Amino acid sequence: MDIQALSPEIIQDTVSAPTPSDSVPADLIESTFKSTCIDLISSALSSSVLAFSDEWFAPASNLTTPSPPIRRPGVFVPTGAWYDGWETRRHNPAAYDWAIIKLGVASGRVRGVEIDTAFFDGNHAEGVEVHGCFEVGEGADEKVVGNEYDGWRGVLGYRGCGPSQRQAWKVDGDEREVTHVRLCMFPDGGIARFRLYGLVVPVFPLGTDHEVELSAATMGGMVVAASEEHFGSRASNLLLPGRGVDMGGGWETRRSRDKGHRDWVIVRLGAKGRVERVVVDTAFYRGNYPKAMTVDGIDAAGETPKVEDERWAEVVRRHDLGPDKEHEFVALCLPNGEREPCTHLKLTIMPDGGVKRFRAFGTSGTAVPQPLV
Repeated sequence: MDIQALSPEIIQDTVSAPTPSDSVPADLIESTFKSTCIDLISSALSSSVLAFSDEWFAPASNLTTPSPPIRRPGVFVPTGAWYDGWETRRHNPAAYDWAIIKLGVASGRVRGVEIDTAFFDGNHAEGVEVHGCFEVGEGADEKVVGNEYDGWRGVLGYRGCGPSQRQAWKVDGDEREVTHVRLCMFPDGGIARFRLYGLVVPVFPLGTDHEVELSAATMGGMVVAASEEHFGSRASNLLLPGRGVDMGGGWETRRSRDKGHRDWVIVRLGAKGRVERVVVDTAFYRGNYPKAMTVDGIDAAGETPKVEDERWAEVVRRHDLGPDKEHEFVALCLPNGEREPCTHLKLTIMPDGGVKRFRAFGTSGTAVPQPLV
């Protein structure tokens, strides 16, 4: 694999690039980013590690794994102790090791960076930098990994890292979009996870009659509120691509004991649009799927509507659900045959249970859709 050779001038430019940022305590990372941002490089969004300088001890692909890192003490592989992360060999002759990652979305605006060195102690990275670029079209991936590419700009300046801990920083005031990022690890060592928190900037088809998945995370859809996430299965999983591989990648609520109980999730769409059909997928949920569901919509641009808001209007009436199945429903129309535009949808399940994916398809209603970011 080609190793990028950077001149001292380029290194100095990226190190000194303005990167307004603030450190975020480990116990506040979730509350700081998860309600307004998504991890733009999560492998759940089909991001990809395009190139790296070295991965002798552990592969760079571990960096973008959605689940927290784990430890397997006493387990060895041919190169040494097993680690759930990215680890390079010692005595790096270059200034740093690097990994180039393509975002799992069309492009995004970065709002924060997290570096988790869990279980790397004595072999952890001493520091990191993050660079970004915007390249689209045919050959973009090959271009950014080339030795001569000079389109990198600073996203996060040098930050020191400690052993076996989560550390994060805000990135404020940078409205430029990125499609690829480069993580630089000084001088070598190990990092368990790399999170790039930000806002999706989707690419919508032009015109008013093209159907798109308005709710998809890759199109800027985001869960902004949920009744609960008791089992650690995040409601944001509902908007991921694909159907997953097991029951662990959906949204499941606790068993309710109260008559009339309902659980709910509120989704902000990637763009304001008219919903034409909805898919509720109970894949892998066989003995714990909800009995029924409804979907409501609201036009609430610039705000996060409350679950009890009186403006919610019925989009899909109550329907029964079955186990391990994709259920598709046609959205309701007004008497004139039109559908009301929505910015948010509310999925309500009765009384509780697990849903794997929630998808809302429709049209933007405008020639140039405006993302709700």
